[in-house]
Amino acid sequence: MKKSFLIASFLFLLFTYQSKSQWAIMTHKTDSLVQIGSKHIYNIKFDEARVCFEKVIKLNPNHPAGYFLDAMVEYWKISIFRNTRAYDQIFLNKVEKVLTICDKILVENNTDITALFFKGGILGYRARFYSNSEQWLSATYDAKTAFDIMQQCLIKAPNNNDIMLGTGIYNYFAAAIPEKYPIAKPFMTFLPNGNKKIGILQLRSSALYAKYTPIEAKVTLMQVFYSFENDMNEALFYSKGLLDSFPNNPYFHRYVGRVYVRMSNWDSLENVWRNIVNRSLDKWTGYDNHAAKEGCYYVGLALQRKNEIEKSQKYLFKCVEIADATETEPSGFKSSALLKIGMNFDKLKNRKKAVEYYNKVLSIKDYDGSHEKARNFIKNSYN
Repeated sequence: MKKSFLIASFLFLLFTYQSKSQWAIMTHKTDSLVQIGSKHIYNIKFDEARVCFEKVIKLNPNHPAGYFLDAMVEYWKISIFRNTRAYDQIFLNKVEKVLTICDKILVENNTDITALFFKGGILGYRARFYSNSEQWLSATYDAKTAFDIMQQCLIKAPNNNDIMLGTGIYNYFAAAIPEKYPIAKPFMTFLPNGNKKIGILQLRSSALYAKYTPIEAKVTLMQVFYSFENDMNEALFYSKGLLDSFPNNPYFHRYVGRVYVRMSNWDSLENVWRNIVNRSLDKWTGYDNHAAKEGCYYVGLALQRKNEIEKSQKYLFKCVEIADATETEPSGFKSSALLKIGMNFDKLKNRKKAVEYYNKVLSIKDYDGSHEKARNFIKNSYN
């Protein structure tokens, strides 16, 4: 059940992106603040973003945009700072403020597209929050409500290039998710069918021509090509472009690294993940222990392939050390790192230590056949 809701949460993105197409109805000054503040979010400059959005609220106290974006600062904090729940209630409180502003407008005019966009958007984000927190009933209720609101918005403005991001996301994921994850089908029966080809065309159009949502369109295309289409050239094009625009964003940085892993581009992946490790150790914003653990593993793996065994061991041991310090139960990274450490000891002709680490693999959960590999290496050394 958890997996299906997390997958379906991709669909909730469409509600949030639609809202940005209405920002142009505000003054030029406010519109500029929205643009600047949004870029601050992507640059992980949360304090600067909040200052911008506070100014938007002051200039437009009865418009939902500033309140919506202020809530998004907290949502990104939740996404970036993965080891704390400190921002959860703050986010939920700010969601309620957005809903209050929107509902006040809708009492006067129940077809006001601005209020509908932002209400659907904030409910979509809250649905994603609830699904990630495994609060399934709340997630389903918000998602269905947001979907109904979205239907009204699409009737009013079906061809706007900013709105096309939302229709593209819907069209693609409504078709792709049931194909890849049949378990999700029962939770999507209330949604109309999608079309992947049309969805990609709409997303590309938004990436090229939208005024407010080209960045979000590129993020979505990056996700589509990496996770669903298995087109690493396209995934690299979008992830690298995003990282070039926002070089301090750990989310984009990790995507570039993972694409290089999928491409088996060992030199590039080593350089990218080494940079991620260094930033994590230097405590850059958003470069957390999870990123350091992942990075240490991939750098260690790249060094192993170059037969730089001692250097490889250094990174793999660090991966295990971080895992031991941060994980409540051993992860796939720890299991794989232990296996690679054993293989390195075999290369170093230290059979006793190699077997010791193969046995450590057997002592924790099996990931992707790690137990079978460890048993094979116990019987016959890696060399």
